Amino acid sequence: MIRIIARQVIKKECIAQYHHLVKELVEASRKEDGCLSYTSNQSLSDERVHCFIEDWKDQATIDAHNATEHFQRIVPQFKALFDGEERVELFKQIV
Repeated sequence: MIRIIARQVIKKECIAQYHHLVKELVEASRKEDGCLSYTSNQSLSDERVHCFIEDWKDQATIDAHNATEHFQRIVPQFKALFDGEERVELFKQIV
């Protein structure tokens, strides 16, 4: 299993638009083979801070996810909504 944590800071005036796009991305991604879990989360201390927490079977399923129509269409739209660079880290579970 590979866990992805992707952290974004969203421009305050873009949060509603971001949530709209995220809803579609999460719903479609959860239906993919190899997707074990896929959530979008908003910080309780700063409404602008969000992160995706995703669990995938393996790298091949991540690669397939990144090539899907919904990912290719939605993810490029996020950049204009970000206040700074997105941070993406991949993890392996050890316990």
